[in-house]
Amino acid sequence: MLEVTLVGGPTALIRYGAQRWLTDPTFSEPGEYGGLVKTTGPAVSSDQLGPLDVVLLSHDHHADNLDPAGRELLAEAGRVLTTSLGAERLGAGTTGLDPWAEVQIDGVKVTAVPALHGPPGSEPVTGPVTGFVLEAPGEGRLYVSGDNASVDVVAQIAQRLGPIEVAVLFVGAVQIAHRFGGAYLTLSSERAAIATELLGVRAVIPVHFEGWTHFTQGLDQVRAAFAGYGLSDRLTAVERGQTVSV
Repeated sequence: MLEVTLVGGPTALIRYGAQRWLTDPTFSEPGEYGGLVKTTGPAVSSDQLGPLDVVLLSHDHHADNLDPAGRELLAEAGRVLTTSLGAERLGAGTTGLDPWAEVQIDGVKVTAVPALHGPPGSEPVTGPVTGFVLEAPGEGRLYVSGDNASVDVVAQIAQRLGPIEVAVLFVGAVQIAHRFGGAYLTLSSERAAIATELLGVRAVIPVHFEGWTHFTQGLDQVRAAFAGYGLSDRLTAVERGQTVSV
């Protein structure tokens, strides 16, 4: 059993094992950040979070995954895990992990897994991104996708690290017209449903679908896609500020 609270955008507080994990911190108020427009502030303030053991940061170089207030919060976390290049930029207190690298944190094995933030060949433009798989005795494996748009990447992760019990999938079908002809930069709702089939998980929690103008699909589209694939029973939809147990 794990517990997830959706703060907003890609930011979720996860209770897994004995630790409290936070994904991609975004706590700034609405405004424009790095050319991206944020429309809503956090549903849970950073002051309300309580102590943080680990931040799982998919990447540091896009404001919708780490905005200014989220960047300030990193100093309060016990540990920050991210890409190797991100760790170089963020400095002390940050651990950089290459794909498939592992680290142990208080009885939880964390494996950094690949993520493709756009179509094949987009890496030099969108930069390195990582996902994470968490594993602890007595707990099912948890996959946190980060900004991944590729179902082929998901298939690799499932084959190498499965079985996986629960997945937190970054969705939203992000599209930016001047990049890659509008190709998806994160999972679309349909791709999230396909990823669910590939992973064989019992529960999926979608995040990263609201709060910024470049999201093109929201929770309604996610629900429709999962229904179309006969997977509604595996979808655990979380509203902003809501906490669910799976």
